Amino acid sequence: MRTVNSPIGGAPHARPPTAQEAHTANGWLARERPAILCFSHLRWNFVHQRPQHLMTRFARSHAVFYIEEPVWEAAARHGWLESTHEDGVTVITPHVARESALQDQRRLLAQLVREHGLVTPVLWYYTPMSLPCTEDLEAGLVVYDCMDELSAFRGAPPELVTLERQLLAHADVVFTGGHSLYEAKRRLHPNVHAFPSSVDRQHFARARTSATIPGGLLAIASPRLGFYGVLDERFDTDLLAQAASMRPEWQFVLIGPVVKIDPATLPQAPNIHYLGSRGYDQLPDYLAGWDVALMPFAMNESTRYISPTKTPEYLAAGKPVVSTPIADVVRTYGDCPVVHIAADARAFVDAISRALEAAADPVALAQHADRALEGMSWDRSWEGICDAMNRAWTSSPRGARHAPDGPAALGRPARLTPHHYDCLIVGAGYAGSVLAERLARGSGKRVMVVDRRPHIAGNAYDFYNEAGLLVHRYGPHIFHTNSDKVLQYLSRFTEWRPYEHRVLARTDRMLVPMPINLTTLERLNGRCFTAAEAEQYLQAVAEPVSMVSSAEDYVVSQVGRALYEKFFRGYTRKQWGLDPSQLDRSVAARVPTRLSRDDRYFTDRHQCMPLKGYTHMFERMLDHPNISLALGMDFEEAKSAFIYDELIYTGPIDEYFGYCFGPLPYRSLKFRHETLDEEWHQPVGVVNYPAEDVPYTRITEYKHLTGQHHAKTAVTYEYPSAQGDPYYPVPRPENTALFRRYQALADACEGVHFVGRLATYRYYNMDQVVAQALTTYEEVASRQAEPRSELVDE
Repeated sequence: MRTVNSPIGGAPHARPPTAQEAHTANGWLARERPAILCFSHLRWNFVHQRPQHLMTRFARSHAVFYIEEPVWEAAARHGWLESTHEDGVTVITPHVARESALQDQRRLLAQLVREHGLVTPVLWYYTPMSLPCTEDLEAGLVVYDCMDELSAFRGAPPELVTLERQLLAHADVVFTGGHSLYEAKRRLHPNVHAFPSSVDRQHFARARTSATIPGGLLAIASPRLGFYGVLDERFDTDLLAQAASMRPEWQFVLIGPVVKIDPATLPQAPNIHYLGSRGYDQLPDYLAGWDVALMPFAMNESTRYISPTKTPEYLAAGKPVVSTPIADVVRTYGDCPVVHIAADARAFVDAISRALEAAADPVALAQHADRALEGMSWDRSWEGICDAMNRAWTSSPRGARHAPDGPAALGRPARLTPHHYDCLIVGAGYAGSVLAERLARGSGKRVMVVDRRPHIAGNAYDFYNEAGLLVHRYGPHIFHTNSDKVLQYLSRFTEWRPYEHRVLARTDRMLVPMPINLTTLERLNGRCFTAAEAEQYLQAVAEPVSMVSSAEDYVVSQVGRALYEKFFRGYTRKQWGLDPSQLDRSVAARVPTRLSRDDRYFTDRHQCMPLKGYTHMFERMLDHPNISLALGMDFEEAKSAFIYDELIYTGPIDEYFGYCFGPLPYRSLKFRHETLDEEWHQPVGVVNYPAEDVPYTRITEYKHLTGQHHAKTAVTYEYPSAQGDPYYPVPRPENTALFRRYQALADACEGVHFVGRLATYRYYNMDQVVAQALTTYEEVASRQAEPRSELVDE
């Protein structure tokens, strides 16, 4: 319970306070009940959701200014503010010219603060994009209310990730709109609280008893299956189209604006009805006329962290719900008998049938819904938020500085003191994540992991695309190992699905297995081979080489020039930008020739794929209270942002030393990801294209790898490149010699450990990186366990 003198929340005024009433001349009330400046990416009158529920409650006891993103006015050379008053909240829309937008917004905010006498207000951010506009404002408290992962939305500004990192460093308290967002943000800030989407139960309960069904809805036949919300990239239009096609007698009713997608792409059918936007007050009336409420969200990056407000609203209205498997919906309502989860169109239709059966018993339906909503309300969420803000107020340098018995300080807001960590880890791929987990869980160390990319898992990162297909962003990653130790370690963080990788090569207008085996030779030669005959054949075509030093020497000496030209020379020239005669033999030795029909690409004892994907495995690996993450941050920025005792560096070793001997050569890759409107595209996971007249080296089809069942399929075309992220060290003697010069510098660095592919300039398989990281941890842990010798003066 809040104390009487708590500055946030408290007893409401009889009416919302004016700015002048909330900010008296001596500033005392301003500090006791500070104004709230709320910066949002959402228009106040667009959709009634979290900001409106919270800000109208704050407006009962605080002066609240809701500042929208600007309206761009070419003629607005000086800028102006347009304001309206909504439920006690002053809604402000800046009108500014693009060429002077930042300066104009700063000036207008300063004018707003000055004219209304706002002393050290609470700065409340829904969008990090507002941060640059507020640099000159003096804050009593800084709040980041993260209701969505905005960086995953279509058209997100590229600077959003960097600005969010700055906001997290500056905020006193962080709130999240759901549990998935909380899991993602809690490692990025020491004071994060989950306040999931709530519900105004009394408002939506009208649909059960006293609502008036609109005539336009009554004109649509039953059963009516409804959705309200924004129709954007989060909405699965394909799922809707398939479900409507499967059950033409069902009527699908959709309410809401169309945003960021072409309205022409929305599915059209006699049983699909788009009613446009409706006001918040009208929603219970429409819900009353539905039989089932739908949440057909696409399973992609933009929905990974959402916590839909409509779930509790639908239940409060007494409607059964059918949803795709959104993580927060499954987590919160998965055990509720009237919330049905379905991943594809067929399952979605089956779930609607079950929901229609549930709707036939409204009494039992209401009981299940009320049980799921027990204790849930926006009032309770708001009270919890106020409590967290008051605790942050009393503990932050800003709050202590602006206590009621002292004068308000002037100048820029105080910066938070950098946190101290036992270890800074650069890179959130295999090497960095394994070491972070071991140091945190195995040794109790406080660890900060930074990565310049906006995600964890390094090159193994996978994600659900807009069609709900699991895709590897950086090309296929197939797990295989002979190490029981590595498999047992990773099994702590994932279940596995068996998978044996197979590769075909496109040549002579046919697909043949790679590596070369009996089947390959038979298809190329049009006759059968025994193992002995194949061995004789290869010996006959092989060309003796006196000293095998290059990749060309190795292949020609094994399978002859014809097979070398057919399978190796073109592929290698594309992959490495060099002829095989210029590369070390190790390049070709990775792909052996077999005298059997074994068409598996790998022969390791353990071959499998993480059941829920690599990213999920990394999330579980890094899920420890001693591990913090700073994504989108490079090493140079991290060095000054954190205090740490030891460093584990998994980035490029030449970059660490400022390229003092020159850059180490790498080959990179570029990827073209496509979703195809067909169930399968190719017979195996990967098809190689060794011919030089084809620009890409291979096509990967991920459903073979992941085991997903889906009407569509996702493929990736892989294009080797000289520019881009470093992937493959170029194996040439002069490059090895250059690396050794950097390695000598690394060996002389105390308290720094260089681990992983880039830090050791070697190509490792995933299991080899894990093994190296585990070995490094054992060395670090044993060294830290040794008693330190004491210096004695003689």
